[in-house]
Amino acid sequence: MSYQFISLGDTVTDAFIKLKEGVHVSEDEHGAELHIRFGDKLEYEEVTIVPAVGNAANAAVAAHRLGLTTALITDIGDDDFGKRKLEALEEAGVSTEFVESHEGMPSNYHYVLRFGVERTILIKHHEYPYAIPEIAEAPEWIYFSSVGEHGLEYHHELARYCKENGVKLAFQPGSFQISLGHDALCDVYEMSEIFFCNKQEAQRILESDSDDMKELLDGICTLGPNNAVITDGPCGAYASDGSGYWKMPMYPDPAPPTDRTGAGDSFSSTVVAMLAEGMSLPEALKRGPINSMSVVQHIGAQKGLLTREEIEQLLKEAPESYQLSTF
Repeated sequence: MSYQFISLGDTVTDAFIKLKEGVHVSEDEHGAELHIRFGDKLEYEEVTIVPAVGNAANAAVAAHRLGLTTALITDIGDDDFGKRKLEALEEAGVSTEFVESHEGMPSNYHYVLRFGVERTILIKHHEYPYAIPEIAEAPEWIYFSSVGEHGLEYHHELARYCKENGVKLAFQPGSFQISLGHDALCDVYEMSEIFFCNKQEAQRILESDSDDMKELLDGICTLGPNNAVITDGPCGAYASDGSGYWKMPMYPDPAPPTDRTGAGDSFSSTVVAMLAEGMSLPEALKRGPINSMSVVQHIGAQKGLLTREEIEQLLKEAPESYQLSTF
């Protein structure tokens, strides 16, 4: 089978633990901090288990729901959590042809501490023997995101594969990939058709304290990507193809957000899916925030993902303030 969109990255099960009111939160110049007294028995309100999530899995489900043929390249254990991930992916319409189940290894399992709409995630990426699988027909797009810290060579293998097969690469780096720095991943940056990060990540990648979005977008494009997209929370998203610059605001929330997990994944994967469908970057940029708006109304990164028809309808119904602009 041929695929328009293949995601590559680690897959996890998320256990969303909703903490009860009364947990102490403080704020300083670095942001909010959650305080739990060591040794206490802290009562939680509820827990919700969501299998087969993570940046790449979320992107694959989003792309399928938008009408693309999709598959996921990922590694799991052969435990019960791994089996449930396979079931969830198949239920979501994502091909598991390239999911590698490793005998005797555990599956990635994360704990998400929810307090209000914000969350802190306790993560663990197991050291799977990463390898690009045999793909009968190269896809048009590969969407690459977070993998474990032992996977440096995997990045170079992917860059070679994309170059040799003419595959367009969308790169949304995780924390580990950003910490490696550009020099260690220069081949991945150079092969990227489009690159996604937030403002703080762009500043870290470029070792810059600039708040000028044109400067940050230009800096990312200089590292190799043909197109760069930088999000800035409530200020919206900014994009450049190296010559034009566009800004898109957030789509208005119909109700206060429930959980922000997966908002970035839904935005970036929607933009890539629309590019795969032949849209220009500015047109694709109009649709990304709509999926993010829907996702944050639900717990977990996939429940609120929209179909193409739903996105187009919401775009028609958008308020006058929801307009693409140049800068």
